[in-house]
Amino acid sequence: MWKWETEQQPKAVVVILHSAYEHHRWYAWLIEKFRSARFHVVMGDLPGHGEQGKYSRYHDENFEEYYNYTKVLLKVALEYNLPLFIVGNGLGAVIAANVIQKNKIECAGAVLTSPWLNLKLTPGKLSNALSSFSAITSNMKLKHELSLQHFTRNTDVLMELKEHLPLNSMVTVKWYRDWQQVSRTIRDIEFKFPDIPLLVMTGENDKITDIGTTKKWLLEHFLSEFHYKQWKGCLHSLYFELEREEVFRYTIDFINNVLRDLGYIID
Repeated sequence: MWKWETEQQPKAVVVILHSAYEHHRWYAWLIEKFRSARFHVVMGDLPGHGEQGKYSRYHDENFEEYYNYTKVLLKVALEYNLPLFIVGNGLGAVIAANVIQKNKIECAGAVLTSPWLNLKLTPGKLSNALSSFSAITSNMKLKHELSLQHFTRNTDVLMELKEHLPLNSMVTVKWYRDWQQVSRTIRDIEFKFPDIPLLVMTGENDKITDIGTTKKWLLEHFLSEFHYKQWKGCLHSLYFELEREEVFRYTIDFINNVLRDLGYIID
């Protein structure tokens, strides 16, 4: 993991969790935007991703590895003794929701973008059938037919992403089954998301996730403060999109309002 500290008086610290098949380098723009806005940032690569997964042909990580890694990130961030905000995208949003719900995290607020609560684009044509089979199929490989064009319409960003590690979206049936289990758990009405300020954002034209499921999930929780924003014309990865400056300003406005409610003076 890495820490990027603002050169100014910090307002708070932000932990960023990327989605499946991604890595922290894709978020260089977002990290710098937070630093410039007076936030420390803590981020790294999920287990099996980034340099660690550079030579892996597929993803077969245990989701407990993801959770444990996230808890380490949060522990490091809390050492700053500043208000903590979690920003999770895609699978990272689901991991964030799970960790926040299961652990008593001193979290000032959370921003979840395009959470993988329900996928429209699933790995492999037979994935739903295979995921219900016995352990015999657990090691079978499935291709999640994602391309960079599913993430953004921003051609400049697409060129930047192509310069980094290639998109490896091959997974095992076990990995996919584990994702199904955690998504079902979070969608269950018994799942109680902590009553912290929450911003959920989706792209109107997201081809990867079912944004209707996301909105329904949010409205099922009786939170004291929540915000839902559906970005017109946008695809899956809002912080990569043509409108990313507006998306970031919306995020910062949410965080600053939370800080004001906590008694902080925001310039």
